[in-house]
Amino acid sequence: MKIGAHVSTSGGISKAVVRGQEIGCEALQIFGSSPQSWAFRDVPDAEVEAFRQNMADAGMGPVFMHAIYLVNLGSSKPDVVEKGVKSLSDHLNLAARIGAEGVIFHPGSHGGAGFEAILPQVAESLRRVLDGAPEGPCLAVENMAGMGKHIGARFEELGAILDAVDDERLKVCLDTQHSFAAGYDLTTGHGIEDMLAQLDAGPGSANVVAIHANDSKRVCGSGVDRHDNIGEGFIGEDGFAVFMGHPAFRDVPFLLEVPGFEGNGPDQRNVDILKAIRSRVGAAP
Repeated sequence: MKIGAHVSTSGGISKAVVRGQEIGCEALQIFGSSPQSWAFRDVPDAEVEAFRQNMADAGMGPVFMHAIYLVNLGSSKPDVVEKGVKSLSDHLNLAARIGAEGVIFHPGSHGGAGFEAILPQVAESLRRVLDGAPEGPCLAVENMAGMGKHIGARFEELGAILDAVDDERLKVCLDTQHSFAAGYDLTTGHGIEDMLAQLDAGPGSANVVAIHANDSKRVCGSGVDRHDNIGEGFIGEDGFAVFMGHPAFRDVPFLLEVPGFEGNGPDQRNVDILKAIRSRVGAAP
């Protein structure tokens, strides 16, 4: 079980490795471009090589990329869907160049049309992305918190997407806060077993390639996407101990997306808390 965080790539992606080292990361998550813009600037070969060398020197890995937030494969606007397909394709190409394990993305919103109505469009879009993708990195759909009309808050929806696409390169990123907000109780052994039963009935726990490790500012079932620092939210350190101690997640990297105790994003204190919990439950790195 590797523990890491989402870190800034300001000044070039190679700078992210040093930032990760400074807070004790064993794994990384980065953006390939601005998360709020469709614009994608290709990364120069020299910067790619510097990133790969820095990762090797640091003995760090795996690394995941996170797609931009504008991707919405359930949109009723064809141009938005096309831009999403292109953006995911660009990110997968960059992921292959830097040696990333995969690209994590939010599936978007059905806009009131309902999940079943937009499933064929989502599946076809993902097949197009994967058909043109280079070998190596996977594409990991992230579960959502349930707010509004978002796709993928329920595990059965993620399972339906994976079944419809039918490509082994399509995987899952499990966000602890989103899961908790969607009504999956992560704080007790019984709650974890119930969640796993539903996960296995949907996309399958074996398809989870990354965990977004975030505590929750809102109660279980709130449907609200609000991340908190580990131990400061409603999941709590004991909840993370139950979750991290389960055998299903012991080989999956945990990546922090928390606000930080100083409000500057993932920090060493959060990393250290997760490492202490890992030691407590005997989940060796």
